[in-house]
Amino acid sequence: MDPCIPLPIPDDQLEDLVDKAKDYALMHGICMRQKDNFDRDALHFAPFVLFPTPFPRDEYRKSVELQTVLNELMHKVAHDYDFLKETLNHTIKVDEFTGRLWNIYETIMGEGGPTQLLSLGMLRSDIMLDQHCCCTCGSCSPERECEKSGKSFCSWKQVELNTIASGFGWLGPASGLLHRYVVAEAGHSELLKDIPDNGALEGLAGGLVEAWKIYNKPKSAILFLVEDVTYNVCDQKFHEFEIRKQCPEVFVIRKTLTELANRAQLNQDKSLWIDGHEVGVVYMRCGYHPDQYPTEKEWEARLLMERSLAIKCPSINYHLAGTKKVQQELAKPGQVEKFLGYKAQIESVRDIFTGLYSLDHDEAGDKSYDAAIANPDRFVLKPQREGGGNNVYGEDIKPFLENIKDSEERNAYILMDRIQPPVTTNYMVRPGQEAKLVNVISELGIFGYVIGDKNRIITNKQVGQMLRTKLSHVDEGGVAAGLGALDSVYLVDAGSCCST
Repeated sequence: MDPCIPLPIPDDQLEDLVDKAKDYALMHGICMRQKDNFDRDALHFAPFVLFPTPFPRDEYRKSVELQTVLNELMHKVAHDYDFLKETLNHTIKVDEFTGRLWNIYETIMGEGGPTQLLSLGMLRSDIMLDQHCCCTCGSCSPERECEKSGKSFCSWKQVELNTIASGFGWLGPASGLLHRYVVAEAGHSELLKDIPDNGALEGLAGGLVEAWKIYNKPKSAILFLVEDVTYNVCDQKFHEFEIRKQCPEVFVIRKTLTELANRAQLNQDKSLWIDGHEVGVVYMRCGYHPDQYPTEKEWEARLLMERSLAIKCPSINYHLAGTKKVQQELAKPGQVEKFLGYKAQIESVRDIFTGLYSLDHDEAGDKSYDAAIANPDRFVLKPQREGGGNNVYGEDIKPFLENIKDSEERNAYILMDRIQPPVTTNYMVRPGQEAKLVNVISELGIFGYVIGDKNRIITNKQVGQMLRTKLSHVDEGGVAAGLGALDSVYLVDAGSCCST
């Protein structure tokens, strides 16, 4: 797809715009701490692309409108014990981390269910445009073929749905602010109307405040559960600042799992306390990776938290609902229908699924295994992990799978059709490097939040978006992991190759 303005631009203009953009980022908190030269008192601007990336207007609108449906779907999935148990039955036996999470869930259910019936789900649905949906490459199934193939895209497909520590609620909208400034400085103010507003920060902070008000104890705090060392600190702190802006009477406290293990306790009424503060809401920005549980103490802290009266974001069942295995199961015929009642909703959700396949030791899993060995470039191999850097791609898939062919470890992975997004060009700007004109692809994340219990949904909202962009030849693209760059959406009128 063509960039929003003709590229390249003259060197003197490029140098001027890059300097201005860097200063804007530094002075507006669009920053991170460096991993390779950590200094608690120093920030560097987060990597970004200089101009917003084109995204088809109609596809953007569809993704925004669908988010509340996805919120409802995941809320119902998270509260269906039998579905989660059946879906994760094989996975929890071979994936130790998911197994430990499941044991906590079983413990809570065995004690009569959660003390706090309400959950706060702050979700992000990650999607990519796919120009490969209708394909004449010869290796795709017949239903994906189309004589009109070759347009810039066909439709968007879901990469994953995040239910824990869904980041960039600040850096997403901040990227749009940066791009509005850069585009205007470049003399293209006429483009500003097509950079959509982004209320992700206000919306997500509002969800935390709403949950705190439902907890209804004015002296309670919102606990941010954070890593021992936080690199993506601005994204977290701006949530904290926005909470205080919306509700000055609530305090935010930041604690690690280890601190929780050493100093937290439950009172007789199951209220959670630490350092003299009652916790009304727990917002987890860590706890999604095995490395964040270095000892048994951290696991005990997670169980203590789940036993408490505090409203969790996410609760343990929501965490499990976000595993790749659950997403693969939902892609099977007839599964979404168990949770959504309207035909239009069901069809709209099913339309966004790309191919997701089990690798279990059964006929279907063996068929998926053989397909991946024969055409590894068509797939992505995914474990039950969040945080980036965990997937296996392309030619690396074949030796990896051959190594676990007869192992039960195969059950811990799923296979996904590799999405083929359109390529555009942009300048990528990184700390300590010259800006480079490169070919890039992008991934859009749509934010939403939902509050409710097993029997009802109190609030269900779509609140904003974020866009990450990476080099077109790079597999992983996490900005916090140092693999991608911040970006924002520039809406264009572009038709797909199919009417759908």
